[in-house]
Amino acid sequence: MSDDTPIAAVRWERGDAVFTDGRYPRAHQWMFDGLTVPGSSSPAVVRLPLSKADAVDPEEALAASLSACHMLFVLDFARRGGFCIDVYEDKVMAAFGKTERGKTWISRIALNPAIVFSGDKTPTAEDVAALHDKAHDECFVANSLRSEVVITPSFTIA
Repeated sequence: MSDDTPIAAVRWERGDAVFTDGRYPRAHQWMFDGLTVPGSSSPAVVRLPLSKADAVDPEEALAASLSACHMLFVLDFARRGGFCIDVYEDKVMAAFGKTERGKTWISRIALNPAIVFSGDKTPTAEDVAALHDKAHDECFVANSLRSEVVITPSFTIA
């Protein structure tokens, strides 16, 4: 990845809405590698119908991006450690707070990965904790955030 190569595109169109009254639609599109994802402001921030409830909002995308990055590192480190993962599922949560300047920010993101392991080599609770610690330390997205990231993993052996 470099500074001069786009990795995503975002497109919004006003349509026939009046812009100056603030009642314009917040729905837009995110484009990644030929895939288009519907985006919008959160209905918690901008009320319906100006927001679109069935679209991804930037706050959800940030939390999901952190979760996906963390997962990809866990998968790789587990493989390198000789562990076999069958299923990895994370239910991500985020909390808002106020900065020292009174600005709203995502102050905390909680990852709750549940992993199903199988195979001859099964991890201990300490092994799983070490996988998550190493993944968090290496995750590009985590290293880009100043928000608190809390990881509460669970695991089972199939």
